[in-house]
Order: sequence, then C-alpha cells, then structure tokens
Amino acid sequence: MQDKLMSKKTTLNFGGKLEDINGPLVMGILNLTPDSFYDGGKNSTIDLSLKNVKKMMRDGADIIDIGAYSSRPGATHISEKEELERIIPILKEIHLQFPKIKISIDTFRSKVAEKAVEAGAVMINDISGGDLDREMWKTVANLSVPYVAMHMNGNPQNMQENIHYSNVVDEVIKDLSIKINGMLQAGILDIIIDPGFGFGKSLEQNYQLLAHLDEFNILGHPILVGVSRKSMIYKLLKNNPQEALNGTTAVHTIALVKGANILRVHDVKEAKEAVTIWNAINNGMKLK
Repeated sequence: MQDKLMSKKTTLNFGGKLEDINGPLVMGILNLTPDSFYDGGKNSTIDLSLKNVKKMMRDGADIIDIGAYSSRPGATHISEKEELERIIPILKEIHLQFPKIKISIDTFRSKVAEKAVEAGAVMINDISGGDLDREMWKTVANLSVPYVAMHMNGNPQNMQENIHYSNVVDEVIKDLSIKINGMLQAGILDIIIDPGFGFGKSLEQNYQLLAHLDEFNILGHPILVGVSRKSMIYKLLKNNPQEALNGTTAVHTIALVKGANILRVHDVKEAKEAVTIWNAINNGMKLK
C-alpha cells in the first residue's frame, strides 16, 4: 500500500498555484437544490448561502463545492437554464465576498462548468465522469482546472435500477482507468477520481468499495470520497440522515487511512477533526 501511495500524484493546480493535497483536504457541500436528501432548501437565498459558506470557512473548509442539480436517486431532472439560474448569482457573490476560498462546481454539464469557472470557480466535480456530456473533457482541458471524475452507472434518475457487478471493486477501477486514459488524451492535467459511493451501488457494494479503497491508489491520482450522511451509513445503522454524523465520521476515518485525499462533507468541523487526527498519526505525532 505504501508503494502505491508514494507513486500517487498528490498536488493540484488551483488557479496557477500548486497545492499539496496529501494533507488531505475537506470539501464543504453547498447544495442549492430544494430536494437534496439531507439539506434541500437550506441555501435557497444568497444570504443563507453566504452564512453557510462563512461557517464552513470558519470550521476549516479547504474547498466549497456548489451544486444546483440534485443527484439523489430518483431526483427531478432540471434544465441547463434552471441550473445556471440557481448557481451563477450565488457563486458570483460568494467569490466576491470570499475571494480566497476555492470554489468547486458540482455539475455534469460542460456549459454550466464553463460559466461557473468564468464566475470564479476553480474546480469541476462531475458525477458522470464525462458520460452525460461528451463536451465536458474538452471544456475542462481548455479551462485548465482540476477535474473530479466520478463513477456512476446511468444517471440520477435510473442509477439504482441496474446495480449488478461481478466484482464491483475491479469493475469500478477498470472504468475509471479507461476514463483516466481518455482524459489525459483530451489534455486534462489535474484528475481526481471518485468511486461514486451510493451512485448505482447496493449497500453491500458500497462497503466493498470502502474496504478496498486503498486499491484505487494504483490509478495514480488523488481520491475524493463523498459519503457524508448517505444511505450506506444510515441504513446500516438503522437511523436517518440527521442522525448519521457519527457514522459518517467513522467512514471518513477509514477512508483517510486507505488513501482518500479529499473528503466531500456536510459537516466540515467534524471532518477536519478526523483529518487532524489522521495527520498526527501519519506524521508520527510531529505536532506544532
């Protein structure tokens, strides 16, 4: 495992500045959707969004990930126009009020990604890894920003209808490997991979991915893990998203040990605490 970790790229170029993400980083979630599974409607105005961004920054967020298209299973499809109308005004204001924070745009649409980067975003987080918009890779290459490519079968409306794998770990790694080759050929320089927990996987398959997350290090690119308050946690613990923080922190800790470089989270403070403890252990308790 250590050999794999040593060979993995652990720097990203954010707006011309190279940053080491072996830390790892915490990405705070800002959902602008009315129907997200946990925080739908909580950021319905610019003032509410700014308030929540300020809190996430105070809690130590390294990146703010803004999305306006709900990707929960069976989510309502919205048009590109509506997605842009939800995102751009708030993104511009966040960039104006907090110019130093790194903003990621959570979208699978190349046009939305392009407009968001023009408005101040410095990273693109694509749940489809380019499958839902064939112009995405070309757009990302032209924009020269870090790109998160996630594994998902189908789309948010049908991804839970066909979740059969012979070996979920091998098949997801293979799919991401093929995508990486294509992205490199397209000219994308900073690639982050995401196994796609909860996106077209059963409860058992999600935990198989977690148990073997260290195997994804062989792909040679940073790993983003998005498990915050998801059903893989609350269904196992027989509670609900509101009660899933403790389980989320447990999964985050396991993910860090197995090589995760970015945690995408609803609860920044708790995730940063997990990272701080991981850093202390990883650095042999060389604390400041």
